[in-house]
Amino acid sequence: MSGTLKTIAAGLVASTVAFSAGSASAASIIETAAEAGTFNTLLAAAQASGVNFLLDLDGPFTVFAPTDEAFAALPEGTLDELLLPENRQTLAAIVKYHILPRELTFSDIDSSQGDFLTFEGSFLRVNGVTGQGFFVGNTATVVTPDIQADNGIIHVIDTVLLP
Repeated sequence: MSGTLKTIAAGLVASTVAFSAGSASAASIIETAAEAGTFNTLLAAAQASGVNFLLDLDGPFTVFAPTDEAFAALPEGTLDELLLPENRQTLAAIVKYHILPRELTFSDIDSSQGDFLTFEGSFLRVNGVTGQGFFVGNTATVVTPDIQADNGIIHVIDTVLLP
């Protein structure tokens, strides 16, 4: 993780944890992801792109959340390039492509498939294959489904999705 990204991630995690510690309500998607500790890059990208506010709204939302390892698997220099101010819109589009404006659980997909409109504006294919798992797009596998937050649900994925 680059120095800039580490600084953004550390600040976001610290402020989110401090906020959630003082809150009596359930955790939002942002707070739930910060507490998990494996989505620092996604949270930093959401903040750098200006999309983080969206995940604190009422929802319900579905977030296909790539792990820090999924971001690390991008070609070298890709993330640093996306974090440049002139690429903010591209980064926002990528982050929004991981978010559905509805709650979609594993049982909603089960052994079927569907195309779902993302906040980015494109459709994302989601497949449930009985006995084989839950897949998003043509590249990502859901490694942990159905992490509940008070404004939606998080599905952990192993790949960064690109619109």
